[in-house]
Amino acid sequence: MATMRDVATRAGVSAKTVSRVVNNDRYVSTEVRQRVEQAIEELKYVPNMLAVTFRTGRDAAIGVAVPGVADPFFAGIISAVEREASRRGVAVIVTSVGWEPSHEQQSIEALLHRRVAGMIICPVGPDMSFLRPWQARAPLVFVDRMPGKLVADAVVQDDVGGGRQAAAHLVEHGHRAVAFIGDDVVTGVLRLRGCREALVDAGLSLPDGLVHLGDVDSDSVTAALRRILAEPDPPTAVFSSNARCTVSVVSALQALGRTDVAVIGFGDFPTAAALRPAITVINQDGDEMGRFAVQRLFDRLDDPDRKMRRRTVLPVSLVTRASCAMPADAVPAGH
Repeated sequence: MATMRDVATRAGVSAKTVSRVVNNDRYVSTEVRQRVEQAIEELKYVPNMLAVTFRTGRDAAIGVAVPGVADPFFAGIISAVEREASRRGVAVIVTSVGWEPSHEQQSIEALLHRRVAGMIICPVGPDMSFLRPWQARAPLVFVDRMPGKLVADAVVQDDVGGGRQAAAHLVEHGHRAVAFIGDDVVTGVLRLRGCREALVDAGLSLPDGLVHLGDVDSDSVTAALRRILAEPDPPTAVFSSNARCTVSVVSALQALGRTDVAVIGFGDFPTAAALRPAITVINQDGDEMGRFAVQRLFDRLDDPDRKMRRRTVLPVSLVTRASCAMPADAVPAGH
């Protein structure tokens, strides 16, 4: 049976170059790729992932850790990672760490103890320094959020810019009092910052009384909205910091009998377009984030000596629907 070295000798290249062709590395020239592929065909070479496992002491698998697999955004990331990994004959092991930081370390280290080749992680807690000893054993790439207290590769989206887009869109619709509802993870804080910046640019402000940063389950959001809507200058619109939160906001407004409050959310979700009114969102592309993250991970596996840690910031986009209109009886003069 032909080996990778046999292919390398036939093609006149190094074994590492053969590995890059097998793994569909885009940095291999067309001429070299053709020589290697011809040698693979002539020798009937089949990559042996089991041999890789024995040689490296690691599974022919990568791990993915996200807060929840049912979340549409994280499901998109997982799907993209699985699709790209399957092209390399690499399995994907997924773990759901939940939304509480106290469970995170145990869940992630359980996968790392299985000696996966590397991991893609969406951090929940603010301190990921417990992963520092693991970095020498397996490459780690973080998605959605930068890891706290750890220097590592990361692929995130423009949270501040998305927050600006959301608030600016509400201002364009005539809203002058905007509330913010979100969890207190780093992405929520960044989106709140962008929201404040856009309101300041418009000559407005976001009083602390119109902000809820904390739990985003239905009961917590309902209580927060009840308090916020009782403020002396109540909001005519709510900016929600993520898809889970937006679902809670919509449910809470319905429970409170409020049809006069506009909603814009960060992150699309399957029923957003079907609701009445349909929910305007700042869209995150989980598929694109997954593709970037898994490619970064495979780059690390192909070149373990790479020193520089890279952060990629992906753009977000506004998906305009019907939920941001100003109620007719609340439109300020001149709008």
